[in-house]
Amino acid sequence: MGFLTVLKKMRQKEKEMRILLLGLDNAGKTTILKRFNGEPIDTISPTLGFNIKTLEHNGYTLNMWDVGGQKSLRSYWRNYFECTDGLVWVVDSADRMRLETCREELKILLKEERLAGATLLVLANKQDLPGALSAQEIKEILQLDDIVTHHWSVVGVSAVTGDKLLGSVDWLIGDIAKRIFTLD
Repeated sequence: MGFLTVLKKMRQKEKEMRILLLGLDNAGKTTILKRFNGEPIDTISPTLGFNIKTLEHNGYTLNMWDVGGQKSLRSYWRNYFECTDGLVWVVDSADRMRLETCREELKILLKEERLAGATLLVLANKQDLPGALSAQEIKEILQLDDIVTHHWSVVGVSAVTGDKLLGSVDWLIGDIAKRIFTLD
């Protein structure tokens, strides 16, 4: 029995997943994490380092890492890549001025060897705001159809209302579970 098979068996027993929430500053990562965890979202300040939440959902233990997205912090993102099963890329759908930066940062991330194989969920957040781009428009701007290295999905959500948040996380968990909890 190979080392990877042993690791998979251990993880299958624990049913634990590591999920990394990344995106530019002010995209709504912390709000999404708090909303998903059932916490109040009325006072949220910029994340200057990282937040970790461990939650139980659908029989899985989710270790969710929310890392600040300010330009000065992005070089530290790589410190959180190890053993990541799912990458949630949060996009501010109403911030048209920074979508090119958003696309470039995502492209850099997807080249990272330690994120190889991680499931990618792109959350087109702030759908509740007037002028927000649709998930389809975000998909085109981020050139998601060009991604062949990761399973991915893009969903238009609102962290404030919670709209489509649960369903998108359920998709992420399902995709990860099929990949890491199935033994050959």
